[in-house]
Amino acid sequence: MMTTNELRIVVFPGDGIGIEVMDACLTVLKQLERHVGGFRLITEKLPAGAGFYRETGTDITDEAMQKARQADAILLGAMGLPDVRFPDGTEISPHLKMRVEFDLYAGVRPVKAYPNVLSPLSDKRNREIDLVVLRESTEGLFASAGKGEVIEDREARETLVITRNTCERLFDFAFNLARRRKARGRKGHVTCVDKANVFKAFAFFRKIFKERALLYPDISTGFNYVDAMALDMVRRPWDFDVLVAENMFADILSDIGGGIMGGMGMAACAEIGDHHALFQPAHGTAPDIAGTGKANPTAMFLSAAMMLEWLGSRHELEPCLGAARGLETAIENGFAGGTIQPMEFGGPHGTAEVTRAVLAGFGA
Repeated sequence: MMTTNELRIVVFPGDGIGIEVMDACLTVLKQLERHVGGFRLITEKLPAGAGFYRETGTDITDEAMQKARQADAILLGAMGLPDVRFPDGTEISPHLKMRVEFDLYAGVRPVKAYPNVLSPLSDKRNREIDLVVLRESTEGLFASAGKGEVIEDREARETLVITRNTCERLFDFAFNLARRRKARGRKGHVTCVDKANVFKAFAFFRKIFKERALLYPDISTGFNYVDAMALDMVRRPWDFDVLVAENMFADILSDIGGGIMGGMGMAACAEIGDHHALFQPAHGTAPDIAGTGKANPTAMFLSAAMMLEWLGSRHELEPCLGAARGLETAIENGFAGGTIQPMEFGGPHGTAEVTRAVLAGFGA
């Protein structure tokens, strides 16, 4: 692949606090670019989401989708508003279209404890939480999105889809992720989360996992039914490394992850495929606090750090990798030193104050 230091980023601020945290994120990225040097992010903001749908009758234009397809990466704030729906009652969420259109099968949801962020778990081992929920993001129960049916107002049906092609790539991604984490001192362990004791589709899911595991003898494996996994994420999350699961199951587990970290304002996300990637915080649009300056931008910043890491690896750009590490370190140090105390957790710092603390953390 040709190496370039100019990277095109399509930006979708979205709705609610998505707009505010994205503005803060772009400020941080621009200062990182100047501070580190060696790469240039060429960003283009495009409208999409519930507000755009309310104004125009479409959630995202074909032109915007094409620009996203051609970009080096997609950076997204948050989309959706509770009072704006499609005629069938479903949420306005064009990022779901992007997952399918760009084959973003690997949803990477880090779950990590940060210093001085109070966890709802009383066990002191909560400080050791550092796992990843890997969400299959293109099929599973979500394959039925927009395709379900309601029969004579008496019965509703949705169809779950599990394919070998997607599972093999997902599990390979999981094992390679665990391998990289093992090199940094983590466990090097992948847990397959399913419901194979009840559903043939999940027995198939587990069968493929076992087949792919044979290709990675250096990575240990385990299995957990999704209901038991939900319990274990509350009871002993520090024992896990990489959890891989079907779309709906991982959607739910990753929100539990946000909860045990302290709140969704810490929940970063990367949606990665073989040729494209989208980065966004996993939280919602929080219209109740939109425009007040209270939003916690940490998840947006952490998602941007994941973008920089992915771009650096993909384009062999060490400055991008260094910028990712610098941003992560500034956030970690900010929480440790008390210069980042988001209002989300009862602190005095809103979006602007957290942003300033992060900028100060890498000398900008």
